Amino acid sequence: MLSKVMSRFLTLLAASLILAFQSCCGRGEKEALPQGFVHVTDIVPDAVLEIRYYSTYNFVGERIDGYLAPVAILTEPAAMALKEVSDELLAKGYVIKIFDAYRPQRAVNHFIRWAEDLKAVQMKPCFYPEVDKSLLFDEGYICARSGHSRGSTIDLTLIDRLTGKEVDMGGVFDYFGELSHPDYENITPQQKANRMILREAMLNHGFEPLDTEWWHFTLSDEPYKDEYFDFPVR
Repeated sequence: MLSKVMSRFLTLLAASLILAFQSCCGRGEKEALPQGFVHVTDIVPDAVLEIRYYSTYNFVGERIDGYLAPVAILTEPAAMALKEVSDELLAKGYVIKIFDAYRPQRAVNHFIRWAEDLKAVQMKPCFYPEVDKSLLFDEGYICARSGHSRGSTIDLTLIDRLTGKEVDMGGVFDYFGELSHPDYENITPQQKANRMILREAMLNHGFEPLDTEWWHFTLSDEPYKDEYFDFPVR
C-alpha cells in the first residue's frame, strides 16, 4: 500500500516539475526579447496576426529565416502608439490585422539571396506578375536594409468587426507594382476610402506612411533610427 502511495506521489511530483519547467521556458522565451521590445499582442490583444514570413504564402514561397513563431514584435513606443490606433479603429468597427512587424536582418539577407536566384519565380503570378525579377533591386523592391529591422515599422490591414472579413483594399499585401501605391487611382472609390481609413488612423497616432505600399507605416519618433537588429522572431 505504501509503495502505491509513494508511486502516486512521485508521479504527481514529476508532472508538477514538467509543468513548472514548461512554464519557466515559456516565460523565458518572452523575456528573451531585447530591452525596449515587446510582443504586440501583449499591448494590443485584439490584433489579428497573419505573419506571412512565418508561412510559405509570401513572395519567396517559403518560410523566411529568423521567423521562429507567428508573432509580431515591435519597440515599446511603436506598440503603445499602435494600441491608440487600434482603439480608434475599434470604435469605428475595425480590427487591425498584422502581416509583419519587426524583421530580423537575417530575413532581409534571405530576401537578397532569393532575389539573386532568377530561377526562383514560383510566386511571381501572385506577387510580382508585372515586374521582371532581375529588376527587383533596381526598382527598390529588395534592399540590403529594411526599416522593419529597426523595430518600429509595421505592415497591416483592417478587418470588419461585423463580418470578420478583411476590408477590401483593392490590392494584396506585398504586391510589387503601382497597384500597391496608397494613391493609386485605378481602384474603386470604396477601396480607396478603405485605404484612407487605415492611413488616417495611423497618421493620427504618430506613424508615417510609405508612398509605394498602402500597408506600410513607421513610427515617426522611432527609438532606434540607425540600429538594425537581428534577433529572431519568437
